[in-house]
Amino acid sequence: MAGPAAVRRQGRCCGALLVLPAVLVSWAACQAPPVPAAQPPPDGAELRVERRFVPESCPRAVRPGDFVRYHYLGSFPDGTRFDSSYDRGSTFNVFVGKGQLIAGMDQALVGMCVNERRFVQIPPKLAYGSEGVSGVIPPNAVLHFDVLLIDLWNLEDEVQVQTYFKPEKCPRTVQVSDFVRYHYNGTFLDGTLFDSSHNRMRTYDTYVGIGWLIPGMDQGLLGMCVGEKRIITIPPFLAYGEEGDGKEIPGQASLVFDVVLLDLHNPKDGIAIENQQVPESCERRSQAGDFLRYHYNGTLLDGTLFDSSYSRNRTYDTYVGQGYVIAGMDEGLLGVCTGEKRRIIIPPHLGYGEEGRGKIPGSAVLVFDIHVVDFHNPSDSVSITVNYKPSNCTVLSKKGDYLKYHYNASLLDGTLLDSTHSLGKTYNIVLGSGQVVVGMDMGLQDMCVGERRTVVIPPHLGYGEDGVGPTVIKRTIQK
Repeated sequence: MAGPAAVRRQGRCCGALLVLPAVLVSWAACQAPPVPAAQPPPDGAELRVERRFVPESCPRAVRPGDFVRYHYLGSFPDGTRFDSSYDRGSTFNVFVGKGQLIAGMDQALVGMCVNERRFVQIPPKLAYGSEGVSGVIPPNAVLHFDVLLIDLWNLEDEVQVQTYFKPEKCPRTVQVSDFVRYHYNGTFLDGTLFDSSHNRMRTYDTYVGIGWLIPGMDQGLLGMCVGEKRIITIPPFLAYGEEGDGKEIPGQASLVFDVVLLDLHNPKDGIAIENQQVPESCERRSQAGDFLRYHYNGTLLDGTLFDSSYSRNRTYDTYVGQGYVIAGMDEGLLGVCTGEKRRIIIPPHLGYGEEGRGKIPGSAVLVFDIHVVDFHNPSDSVSITVNYKPSNCTVLSKKGDYLKYHYNASLLDGTLLDSTHSLGKTYNIVLGSGQVVVGMDMGLQDMCVGERRTVVIPPHLGYGEDGVGPTVIKRTIQK
């Protein structure tokens, strides 16, 4: 990648040389007044600057002391070309106002904006005078330059950060040693694209502030929120310096990164739990070894949905605390109540790690919004709560008795499964003959006529893992 990947050494400031050794280039500046255009006398005795194109946006203009990169065509008044940076395939790079250029060019570049194009006519007294340059510039020659400014910066520049979108909620920002995933477009100061993570359809993933990035990007990412979008402008001495990256980025190039942050975590992070809804009554909380049924929506930290049990119309059913699910979920499902809703935020080292899985990219923080439907333990027995018992309770039900009773059957979260009341007739069985599930046989033992009780049946004493699945059934019975 030609983007923010490695640190380059800062060094010398000049790039390709003009064919004329005395003609050198300029450096960036802010809001300097432009050189006024003047009508040259017929003999070309004065400097003339014509602004042929000026961009709408010009946040900064060349000042003396700035370093500039520009392209040019040099010709004589009759149109004969004597030099061109385009022919060499590289910009001309130089300080402005420090005597590295002929006097006329030093003056003509001041006030210029990036992407501005100027036509410059330089008289001999501000160029090579009566001596010229042997074999190249004749004595007393008027020189014409067609100049396009590509880049400018100053040694006093710092990283510039412009945030153009920030989410309303920002619970956490990027700090030194955090690991981030972000998308970016990388351009030069003139808008030319040199690299883009979007084109590769893959985020750039890295640690921040520990030297894995060019210094300017290390600085520019600090303080960002997930979902934030910012433009980070980096001078070359905080980027790839005088040598560039040896590929797409030339020496002494200012870089502009349009960044959107998708994810961040720290290797020291544990899971985070946000309780969204906790039932008023919670007789029991989940423990290691319990079997849970829950619904969930799984998203990345930026809100991208990667999975949902709701879309399958089926709960996710698993043991907790025994390694059946990722470590962060194993931990996050402990201590929940039936009916509870909570958000579990899981860092990648407790999720799917650097490799990811399926729709989950590597090093991704996961967010699970869960709703616990029910849970039980394989050692659970039938739970019986007597709601009403007649005072004259002398005859109790036993194995072999013929029973007639009403019931409402529901899941542990209150979802109604069945009701004899809606059918308008009782349910009739011989107790202990295998006509109902084992848990119901147990729950109907020792009842009086007229008694009401609530029977909670764990799946292994109900319908098991087949049929209706591992479901805890709750029945309210009236004999």
